[in-house]
Amino acid sequence: MSCREIINVQVGQAGNQVGEAFWRSVLGEHGLDLEGAYVGNEELQLVRAGVYFSEIDSGSSGVIKYVPRSVQIDLEAGVCDKLKSGPLGHLFRPDTFVTGDSGAGNNWGKGYYTEGAEIADTVLESVRLQAERCDSLQGFQLIHSLGGGTGAGLGSLILSKLREEFPDRMLATYSILPSPKVSETVVEPYNCLLSVHQLVESSDLTICLDNEALYDIAVRTLKQTSPNFDTLNGLVARVMCGTSTSLRFPGQLNGDLRKLGMNLVPFPRLHFLVPSFAPFVATQSQAFQAGSVNELTAALFDKRNMLVACDPRFGRYLTAATIFRGKISSREAEQAVHTLQTKNSSMFVEWIPDNVSVTLCSVPPVGMKHAAVCLANTTSLQDLFKRTHVQFSAMFKRQAFIHWYTGEGMDIMEFTEAESNTMDLVAEYQQYQDAAVEDEAEEVEYEEEPTEEA
Repeated sequence: MSCREIINVQVGQAGNQVGEAFWRSVLGEHGLDLEGAYVGNEELQLVRAGVYFSEIDSGSSGVIKYVPRSVQIDLEAGVCDKLKSGPLGHLFRPDTFVTGDSGAGNNWGKGYYTEGAEIADTVLESVRLQAERCDSLQGFQLIHSLGGGTGAGLGSLILSKLREEFPDRMLATYSILPSPKVSETVVEPYNCLLSVHQLVESSDLTICLDNEALYDIAVRTLKQTSPNFDTLNGLVARVMCGTSTSLRFPGQLNGDLRKLGMNLVPFPRLHFLVPSFAPFVATQSQAFQAGSVNELTAALFDKRNMLVACDPRFGRYLTAATIFRGKISSREAEQAVHTLQTKNSSMFVEWIPDNVSVTLCSVPPVGMKHAAVCLANTTSLQDLFKRTHVQFSAMFKRQAFIHWYTGEGMDIMEFTEAESNTMDLVAEYQQYQDAAVEDEAEEVEYEEEPTEEA
């Protein structure tokens, strides 16, 4: 059975740290050790391991090694060096690390125009080498944060270059959005909106993640008093493994990125998705959890399990894809989703019938009996863009910190364009949220028109 391969590209400090957590989880699920050798005992584990790994026969010993199809990029060598010297150091190919030597200093302009542009060709060369070894490449996944300089600036640059180079392949991004509660630098709103401007144009699927929501889950649900980034990255890795389940294991429905996109993106610009995961359970209460399919489904559509700080009750779901993992019958899962939709019909738009798809996979996450993941396209995501825009315009009105960006050759017009593009996006979400009410008004107008002509 042939695999449709995915190439992973991780950019910047956040991208590489989340990437490391992701690869650890994927290794566990496919029964591979930290060197990439198979130590598992289930035949399903290797059936589609080729989606993320290349098989390499190491010659004399006859041991087959699985090597991630991944490129690690940063404008300063620190994080990549730590990755190389860490437990996963022997997993990646040495030539897939591409680093600069100056860092981007949280400046989007540096990542996109000056420092980033210098290593962009090396990055593309590395990606091209990986792509040439694939039999049928389905697309790319890019892991980056939108608040810093490298992840946001260089991430956007690589995204647009990949779009030029591979126009017919899917581009999915896992984008970590900045939040006022967990903030590193004051210019995050600038970097974020400049990136959103690029994501709207270049990406096919953008799975949004939000530090604020991750932090809340760790403190409130997992009962951790002071969660560190490792904990938050672990949460993101769970969701990434969940969303890619149907690509990595034989299952029903959504077998590749394109099908996932087809089910989730009704309008090309509205490809920003909110992920949720269930069950999030504190370690000490794990033994007391039974977790029926109905409970799992309800939890997926609950604000507390979403990895973005927005409230779906104040918006409407355009589409959603649920992925159930473990021994769950298709009838039960579909029934649970149908019941939830019927009960909360006002939260789902009625002009897209059957807008929640159900995918099943019999392999549960490591250490769990069953779990579920949901990717939702909801209009409540506009809150996130509005929140960032408020902070953006407060600084931009007074031209604060702009000289750092113009010093890298950027034009003030780029900020204005990014701002108006984001506001157009918010307006578009609002338009589809109110669509049902407008339709009734339109019908009345059509009835009146012929009388005017007469």
